[in-house]
Amino acid sequence: MSSTKQGTKPAAAPIDPKLRQLAFVVLSGAIMTILDTTIVVVAINTLGTEFHTSLSTIQWVLTAYMLALSMTIPITRWTVDRYGAKKMWIVSLVLFTIGSILCGLAWSVATLIIFRIVQGIGGGLIMPVGQTMLARAAGPERMGRVMVVIAVPAMLAPVLGPALGGLIVGNLDWRWMFYINVPICLFAVIFAAMALPADTERKPSAKLDLLGLLLLSPGLAALVYGLSEAGRHNERLVLSGGLGLALIIAFALRSRAQERGEATPGKPGPLLETALFRLRSFSASTTALFLYVAAVSGITIILPLYYQVVRGDSPLVAGAMIGPLGLGAVFTMPIAGKLTDKKDARGVALTGLIIIMLGTAYYTTIQPDTNTWLLVAALFAVGLGHGLVFPSLQAAAYKELSKPQVPSATTLANIATRVATSVGTAVLAVILQIYIVDAFPGSSGSLAEFNRLNDPQQLGLLTNAFGNSLWWAFGVAALAVIPTLMVPRHRPEESAPSDRSPASTTAS
Repeated sequence: MSSTKQGTKPAAAPIDPKLRQLAFVVLSGAIMTILDTTIVVVAINTLGTEFHTSLSTIQWVLTAYMLALSMTIPITRWTVDRYGAKKMWIVSLVLFTIGSILCGLAWSVATLIIFRIVQGIGGGLIMPVGQTMLARAAGPERMGRVMVVIAVPAMLAPVLGPALGGLIVGNLDWRWMFYINVPICLFAVIFAAMALPADTERKPSAKLDLLGLLLLSPGLAALVYGLSEAGRHNERLVLSGGLGLALIIAFALRSRAQERGEATPGKPGPLLETALFRLRSFSASTTALFLYVAAVSGITIILPLYYQVVRGDSPLVAGAMIGPLGLGAVFTMPIAGKLTDKKDARGVALTGLIIIMLGTAYYTTIQPDTNTWLLVAALFAVGLGHGLVFPSLQAAAYKELSKPQVPSATTLANIATRVATSVGTAVLAVILQIYIVDAFPGSSGSLAEFNRLNDPQQLGLLTNAFGNSLWWAFGVAALAVIPTLMVPRHRPEESAPSDRSPASTTAS
């Protein structure tokens, strides 16, 4: 006889020691790829001044890295299938380490951007491979709590990254922002080699869809580059953005034909299972994540510049002032995982988005002398929302998936979030520069021009440029509410999908 009464909600599946160990391995490797973004954010002003270049140019130190991540992510499914998750995890960590060393050796802004691309190629596989391992091991019934592990680097990055970056830039050569990765990554490699189980789910005969890769990766690069040129070189926006969009559409149409079985027999399968977007939970969650991540990425590049350029704070202080974002997330992140598993992701994510919008709205009113504690409180509120949105939407994206669909879904979701970061960073930096040039006609947009601005009227104009640019971040966050409302509710007692891919989403 059953020990539970009819109608009683089943207890949540426990997190066993083996899954905890796997989660720690993933965390130890993934954290540096995300920290490396926020560490550099605080140094943008320093790098722009040292290399005597404009904000729209120096932001490519961030954007090129994220773009390289996005271009590499599409091969995740193929590499995991052919070589195994453990092997690819270790290889990607080694490549990331080599890229970090090269960045530290850079001698110009051009070489730094190029070496950031190398670093991004290595880092591009780390997060999706780790997510694939965790999602396979956890299953739908533990997905909310396990996605909290994936969210940990994103939560810690705003706390540790800016503060660490400010500490390094303020006391050491900026090159140590990259050298610091080396010992941490070497530890992660050794730990993974010892702790990860041997690869058993391999398909050595898996073939790479090279044509699909040649359509998607350059398409993503061209699209983001075009968006980054908006307002300055609109012809590049049209040409590059249009080319990127055309390549991505061509990739989607080709993948659709492959999934229908219309491709030539004997050829490799689709690079990505784009039919997953026909699943409402996956498509709505991924779209909401894209918009939300773009908004938050824009905020995290604008605020450190405001503290350094307008208020004259040191890189260390500017970094510490970004910390409340991560601290707020630390409070709500565990709650988000439990509520997502026990109830549903939609309500959790919507609550988080509303809190984020309220915090961002305050920042649109900033002045040169705005009370510091009010600034801290507003960003702490954004962090509270951040901790609710990210893990809940990540978990919702996996709810309707069968086990074979996980690698492809992980790849698609990571492409969306990485491109969103690139777009949010590039576009908000360009928007800020447009507002600055509009307020100061004849300005080149170089950050060095404004680092010692003392005139109150000019400081007011400069601050208004920052506040106006943050309205765009608010608007993008508000747009994320629409797809979040479309995320279906999932009760915990609903059965998990089987390992058989639904006929409506994948071809055999």
